[in-house]
Parts: sequence; structure tokens; C-alpha cells
Amino acid sequence: MLIKLAWRNLWRQKRRTILTAMALALALVLSLFMRSMQEGSYANNIENSAKFSTGLIQLQHVEFEESQSIEDLLPATDEFIAPAREMDDVERILPRLESFALAAAGDKSKGVMVLGVMPALEDEYSSISDKVVEGEFIKADDSAVLIGQGLAEYLSLAVGDELVLYGQGYRGQTAAGLYKIKGIVHFPLPQLDNLLIYMPLPLSQTLFSTGEQVSAWVIDTRELTRLEQTLADLKRAYSSQKLKNKVNVRDWEDLAPEMAQQIAMDKAGGIFMMYLLYGVVGFGLFATILMMTLERYREFGVMMATGLVRAKLLGLVVLESSFISLLGVTIGLALGTPLVVWFHYHPIELTGETAEMMLELGWEPILPMLLSPWLFIDQILIVLGLMLLCLLYPLWRIYRLDLVTALKGGAHVN
Repeated sequence: MLIKLAWRNLWRQKRRTILTAMALALALVLSLFMRSMQEGSYANNIENSAKFSTGLIQLQHVEFEESQSIEDLLPATDEFIAPAREMDDVERILPRLESFALAAAGDKSKGVMVLGVMPALEDEYSSISDKVVEGEFIKADDSAVLIGQGLAEYLSLAVGDELVLYGQGYRGQTAAGLYKIKGIVHFPLPQLDNLLIYMPLPLSQTLFSTGEQVSAWVIDTRELTRLEQTLADLKRAYSSQKLKNKVNVRDWEDLAPEMAQQIAMDKAGGIFMMYLLYGVVGFGLFATILMMTLERYREFGVMMATGLVRAKLLGLVVLESSFISLLGVTIGLALGTPLVVWFHYHPIELTGETAEMMLELGWEPILPMLLSPWLFIDQILIVLGLMLLCLLYPLWRIYRLDLVTALKGGAHVN
């Protein structure tokens, strides 16, 4: 009876019901679109940045985070990395040997970062070969190196020239070698372009006398949304008695805290704007529900006088508001879902200087949308919570309603 009565009461004021539901639907569509674009942009930036620097996850020696030393290494064996390879969420695994050295050519020298990689795997992950501006990309069996364009200009080097690398190797050994430059690569990030030297992993292991060891295993996941689960699985797999206190599993937030902080601040601003939008809609919704309550005091008094208990009267108002919420959520999802799905598969393309800057970074100039069930669930819960919040005061007014005054058409409460 209450359900039928609540449904009929809604359509006694059709215009008000439809306008209220449409206000909720509009807020849901706008917030869903905004949050999907925001989260999609974050995911795209994280994946793009990871390709050129840290990766999404790294396995490191437990002391490497603090020491950044060539002494703290992990095995580069199939047996060591086997637990990670067996995980379904892991898409690719790359070994890297990272250390610092002094690069010299002629009368100039400069401190550089030497990165030993498996060229084919690294190129598949980050497309480094597309950034080669002179010469050729290196191969696994080469005895040559790639250097950043900024570093090449500083040392006055060209393709075919030689440079000396000098530093400290594993267990205090001297690391020194003369290497021919096979290619010059341009990175739009000065911190990479002016410092980085790529060499094949076997060549770097020989230079630093590390044997079959690496400073990090870089792990990429199939889906960014599965990152936390993959991280937990890796920590569990590498916490066995044999490897306990030897392996540190770090995600991109730990590896690049500055970027994580920037995203957190931007996300906070986006969430504030979303709640501001819901606040504006909430004031209108509260006014509508309160009006629906005040103008029906005589009706409520008659219903109570004819035997309807106060608890059922409260339930009637809750049902009416719930119907409006469900109607608004249904309309919002009907409008918002196709919009988000369309832009997920057809992202907004950027133009102008912004697009040129992103292309220089090696990123696709788009604004991708994240299509994820939790985004929809979050927005629906916020709408329902907003409705519940707006109901509290009107329900309190009904609960304190004086029967005699209500029958006279007054709004007095006890």
C-alpha cells in the first residue's frame, strides 16, 4: 500500500518530480564524465611516465632504495624471476642494471647515469628506437652505446666517436671502458637527455663486473587497475624464507613520490569540484523535499487521524524520495554510460601547443576516459547519500508533527 501510495503521490506534481530527478541525473552525468576523464588522464600519465623511467613496479635489493649502490643487486636468473613470470597480471618483465660513472671525451667530462638494458625488451616497452635522431639503435650483442643528445652536445660527440666511462664496479673493482657511440637519442626531459647512457645489459655487467646480477627487475601489469593486487602478490611471492629480507617490491608511487603527490593534489581539486557540484544540486533537492513536506501537513494530519502510524508516514516520505533518487540515477546512467563508453573508445584529441608538447614526450595527445565499475558505483552511492542527507530535516519535522495543528493546516511541531 505504501509503495503504491508513494508512487501516486510523486505524479501529483509531475513537473516538480521530473525537474528534481533531472537535476540529480545531470549531476550524476557531469560528475561521472569528470571523474572518468580525470582518472583516465591519471592512468595514461602514469603508464607513459613509467615507460621512460621507473616502470610500474620494481623488484630491488632491500638496501638499494637507500644506497643506490652497485653493491646491492639481485640475481638475473630465470629461477629468481620465475614467481613473477607465473602471475597472470604481469605483462612484461625487464632486467636493468643502473649505476653512475664519469663520462669523458677529449678535455671534457661529466657525471652520467649508465643504464644496462635488454634492447629489444626495452624498445618494445618504451619505443626508445623512435627517439634515435642520429645513428642506429643498439642490439643485445653490441659493444657500443646510445647517449642522450644533450650529453653528446656537451661532450662534442657524434655517431662513431668514442667516449670513456670510468667508475666503481661491483665489490670495489674499477669500472672502466672505451665505447663507440652507435646512436644519439633525444629525450624531451632534460634530466634524461643530459645524463643518460644506454648500453646492452651484458656489456654493462662486464663494465661493472657484476656477473649475472641486476639492480632492478621492472614489471609492467596488463591493467593499471590490477596494480595493487599484483603488488600484493609479488610481495607474498618474494617473502619466502629463502628470499626474506632480500627483495624490496616497490610501486610507481614509491619510486616517483613527486608525481604521486602531484596527482594526489590534482585529484583532491577534482573531487572538491565534484562535491561542489553535488552541493549545489543538494540545496535544490533539499528545498524540493522540504516543500513537499510543508505543503502536505494537512494531508499528513488526516492520514494520522485515520489510523496511519507515524512510522509508516515516515516510511512513505522515504519511499517517495527513494523513487525520485532511483528515477534520477536511472536517467543519469542512461545518459552518462553511452557518453563515457564512447569517449573511452574514441578519446578526445588535443591540438595546438599542448599536443606538440605531448608528442615530444612520446605520449599520444589524447584525453582518455577510464571505464571502470567502481566509478559508477561511487557516483551512485554519492547520489543516494545526498538524498538521505536532504531527508533528515524533513523527516525530523514529520516526526515532531503536532496532529491538531496539522489538521488545521499549520506547521507547528512539538
